[in-house]
Amino acid sequence: MKLSEIKSHLKSLDTIAFQLPDGTLVPNHFHVTEVGQVTKNFIDCGGTLRKEEVINFQLWNANDYDHRLHPEKLIHIIELSEKVLALKDHEIEVEYQGDTIGKYHLDFDGKSFLLTTTNTNCLARESCGIPSAKKEVESCCEPNMSCC
Repeated sequence: MKLSEIKSHLKSLDTIAFQLPDGTLVPNHFHVTEVGQVTKNFIDCGGTLRKEEVINFQLWNANDYDHRLHPEKLIHIIELSEKVLALKDHEIEVEYQGDTIGKYHLDFDGKSFLLTTTNTNCLARESCGIPSAKKEVESCCEPNMSCC
């Protein structure tokens, strides 16, 4: 989800909820402690120079159980961040503290923001000798045919 998309979704909500991949909700007294742009300059294992830019949200829980972040307040935080940091409309990644800091992609189901899992990947498969994923072969056989 891009920054413009979260702002659009927030305008239609009365409350904000973030759901973890296992279905549990981030406690509703969470804080958004950071909104920023993260730039990653790196060389992949094949020697290709790469650059990634994402907008980073950090969610945090404290013991202030009466705290509730309302959609209009988060929109204000985002708009202030866009102005002060000159943020572009990049994809959002969310950091949230579990056993360690987890990084998530963001999606929306019409009611809640979904923290979706991220994965590592080899960006230079050919250089590393990693075969392409095999395509599923559709069966050309009808049930009960001897060719299967």
